[in-house]
Amino acid sequence: MSRVEKLEQYRQARKNPKGPAKRLYNISEAACYLGRSVDSLRELLWAGKVPYIKDGKRIYLDVRDMDGYIEQNKQRFTY
Repeated sequence: MSRVEKLEQYRQARKNPKGPAKRLYNISEAACYLGRSVDSLRELLWAGKVPYIKDGKRIYLDVRDMDGYIEQNKQRFTY
């Protein structure tokens, strides 16, 4: 499945949620959610800027942590 198809699938799920919302995202899904490349997301993880969950070799990101990262990094332009 290409990145465009995954993004479209994500958008459709957000438009028409049925059942519980997805809380954990794998690296490629999280990169799409944050609007970054997989490599740049990995750099954020290695730098300790975004917390993650490791299950064996798999890495997952909590949507709440990603939303927190977005909120922390919002900036406003001031004169």
